[in-house]
Amino acid sequence: MEYNFREIEKRWQSQWVKDKTYHTTEDSAKEKFYVLNMFPYPSGAGLHVGHPLGYIASDIYARYKRLKGFNVLNPMGYDAYGLPAEQYAIQTGQHPEVTTVANIARYRQQLDNIGFSFDWDREIRTCDPKYYHWTQWAFEKMFGSFFCNSCQKAEPIEKLVEHFNEKGTEGLDVAESEHLEFTAEEWRAMSDVEQQKTLMNYRIAYLGETMVNWCAGLGTVLANDEVVNGVSERGGFPVVQKKMQQWCLRTSAYSQRLLDGLNTVDWSDSIKETQKNWIGRSEGTEMQFKVAGKDGEGLFTIFTTRADTIFGVTFMVLAPESELVAQLTTAEHKAEVDEYLAYVKKRTELDRMANRDVTGVFSGSYAVNPFTGENIPIWISEYVLAGYGTGAIMAVPAHDSRDYAFAKHFNLPIIPLIEGADVSEESFDAKEGTVCNSPAAGKETLDGFSLNGLSVKEAIAKTKQFVTEKGMGRVKVNYRLRDAIFSRQRYWGEPFPVYYKDGMPQMVPEDCLPLLLPEIETYKPTETGEPPLGRAKMWAWDVEKRQVVDKALVDNKTVFPLELNTMPGFAGSSAYYLRYMDPHNDTCLVGKDADNYWQNVDLYVGGCEHATGHLIYSRFWNKFLFDLGVSCKEEPYQKLVNQGMIQGRSNFVYRVNSDDHSKAPVFVSYNLRKDYDVTPIHVDVNIVSTDVLDIEAFKAWRPEYANAEFILEDGKYICGWAVEKMSKSMFNVVNPDMIVEKYGADTLRLYEMFLGPVEASKPWDTNGIDGCFRFLKKFWALFYENRTDEFLPTDAEPTADNLKSLHKLIKKVTEDIEHFSYNTSISAFMIAVGELAQQKCRAKQVLEQLVVLIAPFAPHIAEELWHALGNATTVCDAAWPVFNPQYLVESEVQLTVSFNGKARFQKKFAADATNDEIQAAVLADEQSAKYLDGKTVVKVIVVPKKIVNVVIK
Repeated sequence: MEYNFREIEKRWQSQWVKDKTYHTTEDSAKEKFYVLNMFPYPSGAGLHVGHPLGYIASDIYARYKRLKGFNVLNPMGYDAYGLPAEQYAIQTGQHPEVTTVANIARYRQQLDNIGFSFDWDREIRTCDPKYYHWTQWAFEKMFGSFFCNSCQKAEPIEKLVEHFNEKGTEGLDVAESEHLEFTAEEWRAMSDVEQQKTLMNYRIAYLGETMVNWCAGLGTVLANDEVVNGVSERGGFPVVQKKMQQWCLRTSAYSQRLLDGLNTVDWSDSIKETQKNWIGRSEGTEMQFKVAGKDGEGLFTIFTTRADTIFGVTFMVLAPESELVAQLTTAEHKAEVDEYLAYVKKRTELDRMANRDVTGVFSGSYAVNPFTGENIPIWISEYVLAGYGTGAIMAVPAHDSRDYAFAKHFNLPIIPLIEGADVSEESFDAKEGTVCNSPAAGKETLDGFSLNGLSVKEAIAKTKQFVTEKGMGRVKVNYRLRDAIFSRQRYWGEPFPVYYKDGMPQMVPEDCLPLLLPEIETYKPTETGEPPLGRAKMWAWDVEKRQVVDKALVDNKTVFPLELNTMPGFAGSSAYYLRYMDPHNDTCLVGKDADNYWQNVDLYVGGCEHATGHLIYSRFWNKFLFDLGVSCKEEPYQKLVNQGMIQGRSNFVYRVNSDDHSKAPVFVSYNLRKDYDVTPIHVDVNIVSTDVLDIEAFKAWRPEYANAEFILEDGKYICGWAVEKMSKSMFNVVNPDMIVEKYGADTLRLYEMFLGPVEASKPWDTNGIDGCFRFLKKFWALFYENRTDEFLPTDAEPTADNLKSLHKLIKKVTEDIEHFSYNTSISAFMIAVGELAQQKCRAKQVLEQLVVLIAPFAPHIAEELWHALGNATTVCDAAWPVFNPQYLVESEVQLTVSFNGKARFQKKFAADATNDEIQAAVLADEQSAKYLDGKTVVKVIVVPKKIVNVVIK
């Protein structure tokens, strides 16, 4: 019987659905294991072969854990909100939901074809009101909370109001946008609107003025990772820095907990390091500087991790966004400063951090060094960011590389502070050494303060103490992590459950959620510049009727305008793992029983590009829900595996260059191209097989090639190739549907894993897939005789060699799966199947275990053969084979027999034979006779498990 993969895969995919094979429920009798993939955005192009890589890797692990007896949760859904669908809607007028639903249907079909063990009963879509109900609910909870620094957790805002009523800000230690001080009497005297504005300074979800990446072409704010070289990643529209009132989430309050949590999760060191750098914890000192000539009016604060370097400060630098720029720029420098600010406005923070070009402008003002009284020029430069520290720095060029480059470029003084430091070519790392020039000889300092002769460690401690005692500043821990901007000026996103009364935001009552996204006719911003929701007719909140009404009814008494912004893409993906636990619960995000059973994700698989976006936001969101008692685990993802990228293998044809465009184009085969003047052109890889071009398909591919002529080699057109990013523009996108149709899903699954380690990037090469297909046919041939359709397994006892091959494989595959080394597992399968075929293994006892071993990798063929072996239940519920080391113990050893050091023949001995027994057997062997004839045996040397040497004379 031949291996008919199409029939087999179609039958079992249908049967699994019918039997609800992958439906999962809580089962207290079983240990849980929660596997999760970062869910996809359903694009119109569908999946290419690179997309399923992580899904296949996690599916293998999910199936393996189920076979090991775990109750496995392996859900899937869609991150359904996004700019592509909205841009398509702007271009065509088609509602984004129509596009999204069609794209999801395409994705679902493709995913089903590959045979994943997803529990589709738990499917979620972020654009489904039943889902975003709980995104809106979480936002309202954040609006109603503040972060207590002393207890390091979120608390109800009512608790803060109570504190203000009793003590004002006295003794307050909370996360805040700016430091405020007022008494209880002053608080109580405030109007309701004034109190609401004050509370906005502390809420975890708050309205704030922030610098954003504004893209007029897309009509929305973009995240840093959506901007490349000053333009939007999607569409290439110009992006500028702009101050706007935005909803923000106080992620910065959780900085320390986000850092501490990294010590409790099993993630790669590189991802942990990326997150640590993004959070950017630094311990230092906030110091106040006076502005020269301002007589006490001009004070500004800087943050430094090295207050001890104060004597090496030769200039100050302000972030271009700093409010101090306008205050400190003098009239004679205003035009130059304005020109510079216009330049910086077009650059994102990521651009500024990555680009080491030196730019800046002098403000015209000077600061006063609080230790020496000297005037220090104040400059403005893009290398200082507004969101880190105070947006102002003291520059110590001798011991900071960026300060050094700036000083060299603008010819500013450089004063070394460490004995022996050579700063003639570059800055000097001042982490250790003996301090000098602090102060320089002959200079007076405040109270005669000096650090000269101290070690760096001693100098840091002494300076911190002096600054604190003199009231010049305070010791502080600072974080680079910024609050998350949570507003987008677009239509296709979660609507905010917010209406405005007296200009202040109010929450739609919880029991009225979800607030549904309204219908609009055009998806562009309004003519007056409002976001697209400004076009919605039914978009006002009636507080008496507790419902959405026509905005024409707004009277600001009982009917109020609703928020026009929508939430960003990361809103729906921040707590989705919790919803999968209990997706049909209409009363809460996740029920206590479900949360306590599934707890958190045991294995999370996705791309490393989410290290500083999704993984930060989701961890923050979960920690907030942990504070509320909604999530029983503080960290959402216990183990993280980042799959690599499958790169494209592009093909090229070579067009002979000609000035006569009236003639048909001529293409020369790869190995003949050097004889011609040619231009390489990308060609669709789907009309190329093992680098041989399908000429007729090529002619039909593009109208201009219909009459093309070809210079062939051996009757074939051979294409060139290169490894590049898989992309439509390079025509190297391989559709998994085509692979499944030609070779089967099991072959695709095996081949994607066989390409290399899961975490590594590797090129796709369709030429190699045939090897995995041939392997599956060999595997099938262990069970069926192709010519006679005979079913081969019997109840015969397995041989020692059968058991040895099987248990070598059990050991190898079990270890490899645990370490995600799937490529070496597949190599081991190929070796084992070859051995068992050579042994003519027919033992059902062996072959049945072989089927279970391959089931995670190739579930369709495994299910077919499992049932052919007489089993009535699914192979998914079989027991994973147990390795028995005794089957790998050798009963015999083969030794080389030498005479006077020359190898003559090999002989087998019992593994436990003694040296005397080996010696006797060698001397008695008839092969030894011709070497011993007429000779005397001097001695016999036995090297255990290696060699026997007979010394003769």
